[in-house]
Amino acid sequence: MTAVEDAFRMHARGETLAPAILGVPADRGGFHVKAAGLKLHGRGYFAAKTNANFPGNPARSGRPTIQGVVLLFDADDGAPLAVLDSIEITLLRTAAATAAAAKRLARPDSRVATVCGCGEQGRVQLDAIALALPLERVHVFDADPGRARSFAAESGRRHSFAVEAADDLPSAVRESDVVVTCTPARGALFAADDVRPGTFLAAVGADSHGKQELDPRLLARAKVVVDSLDQCAEIGEIQHALAASLVSREDVHAELADVLDDRKPGRTSADEITVFDSTGTALEDVAAAIAVYEKAVAAGRGTRFAFSG
Repeated sequence: MTAVEDAFRMHARGETLAPAILGVPADRGGFHVKAAGLKLHGRGYFAAKTNANFPGNPARSGRPTIQGVVLLFDADDGAPLAVLDSIEITLLRTAAATAAAAKRLARPDSRVATVCGCGEQGRVQLDAIALALPLERVHVFDADPGRARSFAAESGRRHSFAVEAADDLPSAVRESDVVVTCTPARGALFAADDVRPGTFLAAVGADSHGKQELDPRLLARAKVVVDSLDQCAEIGEIQHALAASLVSREDVHAELADVLDDRKPGRTSADEITVFDSTGTALEDVAAAIAVYEKAVAAGRGTRFAFSG
């Protein structure tokens, strides 16, 4: 979490190479290429991640929904440094961003949470908010009720608080202080009126055109913080509220980098609804890749091979 928080703060101060993103659709999914650079420990790094996102894979072939690689370079001389599998990096850096946002946007006394989506991202999202907040009870929901029950049982064994499968998502949301959505949905999962005052929501699933998890009316009455305004406006949760003219770009409260660097306030009252629109930025990828690479080098782990040149 610290590596991701530090990367956002550096971005707020103009100390990073500007993130870039390319999306390429495919018949059954799509590809994202995300790239950025930053300087850590006196050394410049650049990372480019290519992820394939094919939501039907688990049912169709048993393969993961997300597959990909991260290429890490020395940004001072261009030397390739590492090739890393991107799945765990993507999972963990996304959850780290949610935890960082929760510390600034959720009520500190948040006790009840709902996690929508019981895949691997749901697992790490639950772990992340459990580190950031004093949770006592968690509802989990999935379009597959059996998957939600299995997820609840497994998560309950790993955590000290109660984890329950929810059959009625709106009811679970109405009881919750925190709601995390990490699904491939293309429509609102619950109504704006289901969200009570003081709730913090992390919308993680919308990361391409057409994907949607929240009612746009909710964004119109919430304090919205985005990981990247330009990126979220195109492919994040706010794309739908913008298209419906319910909000403008100027209505977005802040980017997460500015909140973490104390340039903009986070939560300022107990009853305001706060939303973190998380599309996943290349800053998170490069920060996580650097952490993995430096730890691997220090421990003598990984397979060494010679790049050309």
